[in-house]
Order: sequence, then structure tokens, then C-alpha cells
Amino acid sequence: MEMITKMVLERPVVIYSKSSCCMSHTVKTLLCDFGANPAEIEQALLRLGCSPAVPAIFIGGELVGGANEVMSLHLNGSLIPMLKQAGALWV
Repeated sequence: MEMITKMVLERPVVIYSKSSCCMSHTVKTLLCDFGANPAEIEQALLRLGCSPAVPAIFIGGELVGGANEVMSLHLNGSLIPMLKQAGALWV
């Protein structure tokens, strides 16, 4: 859990996804190269309250939620300002 907390605090946006597609596999390989353990990450996400564990979207170091929450933020106009404030967008 500390590893996830550290990652999300150091980066403006962190997204963990299932490893059932080639792009997810690429990201998983990259994270493993950094020393991350995908099974450990999934368990930590569940302990943080992400249910299901993926996708788990963190913006600005805070857990936003899953796809439904991100889409709701987008539809109500809150997502872009949130991303800008986190330093993920510069437009």
C-alpha cells in the first residue's frame, strides 16, 4: 500500500488497469522493470477501497475512483480542471 501511495503522490495521474490486453501488458512490464509487483498492487488497491481493484484512477495523489467516476467527472465538467490543477494538462 505504501508503494501505491508513494507513486500517486509523485505523479499527477496514475492509472492501474487489467493485464488482459497488449497495452496493459506493456504497462505491467514497465512497472515490473521499476520493481513493482502487480499482485501486490492489486491487493493494495483493494485495501484502499477500489472495488473492483481496476481501473483505479488517481489524480493529484487522490483516489478518484474507477471508470464510472471519471466519466461522471468528465460529463459534469470537473475532470479537465482537476487534471489541470494536478499538473497533468497545460492547455
